[in-house]
Amino acid sequence: ACLLLSGRARQGEILAVTFTNKAAREMRERVARLLGRPVEGWWVGTFHALAARILRAHAEAAGLRSDFTILDEDDQIRLLKQLIEARRLDEKRWPARALSAVIQRWKDRGLTPDRVSAAEGANAADGRALEIYVDYQERLKALNAADFGDLLLHNLEIFRTAPAVLERYQRQFRYLLVDEYQDSNVAQYLWLRLLAQRHNNLCCVGDDDQSIYSWRGAEVGNILRFEADFPGAKVVRLERNYRSTPHILAAASGLIAHNRGRLSKSLWTESEEEGEKIRVIGVWDGEAEARVICEEIESLHGRGHALNDIAILVRASFQTREFEERLVSLAIPYRVVGGVRFYARAEIRDGIAYLRLVAQPADDLAFERIVNLPRRGLGPATLRTIHLLARNGGRTLLDSARRLVVTDELKPKVRSTLAALVRDFDRWRGLIGTLPQGELAGQVLEESGYVAMLKADRSPDAPGRLENLKEMVAAMEEFGSLAAFLEHIALVMDNDTSDAEDKVSLMTLHGAKGLEFATVFLPGWEEGLFPHQRALDEGGEAALEEERRLAYVGLTRARKRAYVTFAANRRIYNQWQSALASRFVGELPEDHVAFTAATGLYGRASVGRARWDGLAEEGVADGMTALRARRGARTQGRFGAEGPARSFAVGERVFHPKFGYGRIRSADDDRLEIEFEKAGLKRVLAGFIETV
Repeated sequence: ACLLLSGRARQGEILAVTFTNKAAREMRERVARLLGRPVEGWWVGTFHALAARILRAHAEAAGLRSDFTILDEDDQIRLLKQLIEARRLDEKRWPARALSAVIQRWKDRGLTPDRVSAAEGANAADGRALEIYVDYQERLKALNAADFGDLLLHNLEIFRTAPAVLERYQRQFRYLLVDEYQDSNVAQYLWLRLLAQRHNNLCCVGDDDQSIYSWRGAEVGNILRFEADFPGAKVVRLERNYRSTPHILAAASGLIAHNRGRLSKSLWTESEEEGEKIRVIGVWDGEAEARVICEEIESLHGRGHALNDIAILVRASFQTREFEERLVSLAIPYRVVGGVRFYARAEIRDGIAYLRLVAQPADDLAFERIVNLPRRGLGPATLRTIHLLARNGGRTLLDSARRLVVTDELKPKVRSTLAALVRDFDRWRGLIGTLPQGELAGQVLEESGYVAMLKADRSPDAPGRLENLKEMVAAMEEFGSLAAFLEHIALVMDNDTSDAEDKVSLMTLHGAKGLEFATVFLPGWEEGLFPHQRALDEGGEAALEEERRLAYVGLTRARKRAYVTFAANRRIYNQWQSALASRFVGELPEDHVAFTAATGLYGRASVGRARWDGLAEEGVADGMTALRARRGARTQGRFGAEGPARSFAVGERVFHPKFGYGRIRSADDDRLEIEFEKAGLKRVLAGFIETV
């Protein structure tokens, strides 16, 4: 607006680009209000929208017609499946979604098939990904189609092979304005650099400390090397913060300062009110964590705090389950932002459908959902036959299937498959009451082939879906019976029918970027969960720095108060694991943090000015409180006033409140390896151990 009102540029000479349609729409609306006239037709939009506009004007140079189709994700996967079948590849070994992810990453880097190195092409899915990439691009051109990655990729090819086209746009765009530059990928970077070469007049806004999307192609190096790419660039540091209190800003700045790959800046605010220190709370386990957080929300709401201004930000989606259930039990309305509620996820609904049919054979809706999931060759024709018999005889679908497997209405192979499925359900039903419901659920999901289906899925979201399913199985242990669990699910699912507008927001840290709340809760700050172990295993130091940026983003969503929680024990996939507080907790500057420990079921116990090393190394006070209350111990350990922490000897017999009795195999300071009599070899903290 300033460029136009000052007469420095005409509307067609400015290219303003951002990442989302929502952001682009807001940019257009703001400029229109400032100018008093609409901005339709101007070069203001997303990377993909503007690249598509250029491509339609020069489609022939890319081997397409101007009326080309842009394929959505479903169409892309369908096309890839056809190509996989045409090459007679095993789709289970080379899933279309996995190959699509590899191809899209190549496109994000501006690589056409001929530009993928021989080594990289050979390594990606044993060379199959590159073969399919070649076939895929040829098929797209034959269909006069492009996917989203092609929009920029074809632009780059046109600019490289048609210098006159590039020169036209270089002359036209005298001013290039880019939003959220830290989220740009290599192809977007190359596109911008080519367009800016003539006037060398590129203005990028971004925050390297908020680059958290490498998993979808973002390259933080684009902003880190900006001054090298554009010598003489003027850097304006936007360090004044209008959102958070001094304590929050100082804690976040102290944390992110541990990253080496960043541009230096120091956030500050003119606010004279320091606000509350960040509260770091240690708890016994995930259940206690949900209880402490939700009770604090209830307390805040009782004091007039709007629920809309409260958020719980988790690192992994499976963490939401315990919070959803606790919020429901306290009748606190909530919304899951940027995703679906835990029990509404497809894999969870599938798992519950299996369990419903085990518990209630008359549940025809559950039968319909899972009869061919995973695929068993029991398609629509088979289901129609079963439905016909059910209608004519007034029977359930499962009973009708049982009758059909001994007649000739179905083909022999279908009969055999259906008979095996009926026998499985009869057998599983016979196990109700003889096995713990969690164990029964695990057996059903394993033996049905559903778990194997998820394990074979190479798509990026498959591991998360498997994590969610395991979390559901773990949750069942809290209920007295399978029927009680299914009834609980029905009540939880019904909760979302409330029309109340004032709701707590529950979302992942990735989904919270760009948002702000008066109060933010950050649970699960434990090694292996946050920073996430899978990210560290795959990305090393670079991944650790991105995880730290994610923590920085989480903290700076808070305006007035932030809570960080970690658990000494966490049940993951129905296995109890001792946990160490995240290294990020130790990196928070002490002057801006208040450490406390919650005693789980036994109320809260202040630990005074508890130092970080006490919390990180020992866990939290409530574990010892629970153990000593049960066993009559008189000493208080490191969190009390009496007596120092004691040492343990190899071979010593000890007791752990979760794992029972065992003998110490090795000791490293207060980290112990213990061979438990029932739980096997575990790594635990000395703070939870007593000699016997």
